Amino acid sequence: MSDLRGSAYVFDLSGGALCLDFANTVSDRNSGREIDHLERYSDLVAFAEQVGLVGEVSARALRKLAARHAESAAAVSDRALALREALYRLFADSAAGRTARGADLALLNAALSAAQANLQIRRSGDRFDWIWRADPAALDRMLGPVARSAAELLTSDRLPSVRECAAATCGWLFLDRSRNQSRRWCDMKVCGNRSKVRRHYLRSRQ
Repeated sequence: MSDLRGSAYVFDLSGGALCLDFANTVSDRNSGREIDHLERYSDLVAFAEQVGLVGEVSARALRKLAARHAESAAAVSDRALALREALYRLFADSAAGRTARGADLALLNAALSAAQANLQIRRSGDRFDWIWRADPAALDRMLGPVARSAAELLTSDRLPSVRECAAATCGWLFLDRSRNQSRRWCDMKVCGNRSKVRRHYLRSRQ
């Protein structure tokens, strides 16, 4: 079946880091009725386009390439999902004070190793920046930046600020940038408001 369609879903980018937004591509993760927003390769391309990893023209080309190489695109989707779940566990474990699992670190390191060949230094004015020189026709070109984002966050002093949403069914991760490090919800207007409404309902019942 052709996979040329884009994703109608608008990804929420409230995580504060590319790797966390990628981990958050599952809604209601802890509800038992989770919704996966990366069901197809075209969804992966849609995410990459929304976060700026590929442009509109490149996204269209990747979808057409995936239609011609369906097995390869499916394999990339499987790798993306495995990476996403490893990243979720790594950061959720960190937020909860648990020890990182060796298998998850191994999967991240494998993704980093695969991406190293595309990593270069570019001069930008009076400074230097990292850039990705991935083959435009590489179906997995979006996974390298995600893996690097995770590696940078895991090794930074921002790691203690990673939180998991306090809503029981949510499971989304975010960087707490609040002044007193007291943020509890991925989005106060969504999970925070639901909790507020629930508390009000329980009080009214009592």
